[in-house]
Amino acid sequence: MRIAPLLAIAALIAALPASAHPRLLAATPAANTAAAPTARVQLVFSERLVPQFSGAEVVMTGMPGMKMHGPTRLPGKAGLAENGKTLVVTFAKPLPKGSYRVDWHVVSADTHRVQGNYSFEIR
Repeated sequence: MRIAPLLAIAALIAALPASAHPRLLAATPAANTAAAPTARVQLVFSERLVPQFSGAEVVMTGMPGMKMHGPTRLPGKAGLAENGKTLVVTFAKPLPKGSYRVDWHVVSADTHRVQGNYSFEIR
């Protein structure tokens, strides 16, 4: 058995472009940080997103002085910025002090759904 043909095939496969999926590059407020009150959450991805299949929810996971506070989904409106890579969730009022989790899901041209989440605090 010759190993050279197998190595040549492996090299060709390695040289093919990988099927890329959108990656979360940056977020505001950033993950694991404490931020000032804001009425927007922005998520910047590595690829243009398909608006019909991309979105995010912000969940309040803790409120100062309320130890028994359960997770509460906040009414925000998610949409894409003009660049097609930034997912923005806007709220009628700035988020109050507390801890939050952002649950996001996105689809790009490769049609694969990618999802994730991260947490931050408002102080």
